[in-house]
Amino acid sequence: MPVLISMLRGINNVGSNRVKMDALRDLYVSLGFQDPRTCVQSGNVIFRTKARSHTAIATRIQDGIGRAFGFRPAVLLRTADELRKTVAANPFARRRNVEPSKFLVTFLAGKPAPGASDSLTAFKDYPEEIHLKGRELYIYFPDGVGQSKLPWSSVEKLLGVAGTARNWNSVTKILAIAENLEAGK
Repeated sequence: MPVLISMLRGINNVGSNRVKMDALRDLYVSLGFQDPRTCVQSGNVIFRTKARSHTAIATRIQDGIGRAFGFRPAVLLRTADELRKTVAANPFARRRNVEPSKFLVTFLAGKPAPGASDSLTAFKDYPEEIHLKGRELYIYFPDGVGQSKLPWSSVEKLLGVAGTARNWNSVTKILAIAENLEAGK
């Protein structure tokens, strides 16, 4: 049975949209998903499902969260293979001194707007390094995410699609959980 990763946008951010991970796992079971596992507190759920339509799966999750917790977060889905490809495409992999906590991958809900990659050059005067590859935006924050002046709303507007970010440590942990689930562990 295929393994999927769901990433919920805006879960447990600064006191809003609070959900305990055990309650989230229980919800996924009630929605008919198998073996749900969570990773960190930001709404990453790795699970098995026979369902094939990612749109229908995302809607089922949104509706379930809406009923259970009173809000409907964006739900971004990736297969374990897609996440493996995301990790393999890391533009910083061959570099030394890249701190994983300062490196985010933004998973986009769809394809970026035409010309989005070229438009990102508008941010060349910021210290952050940005790479767009398919439905993932890789950003390295040399001064730390908390110190960044990068106008995120402008970046998202140029991309023409919403997304949700995870730091590199979380991305690799999520992939490890997905691969363990694929292996039956």
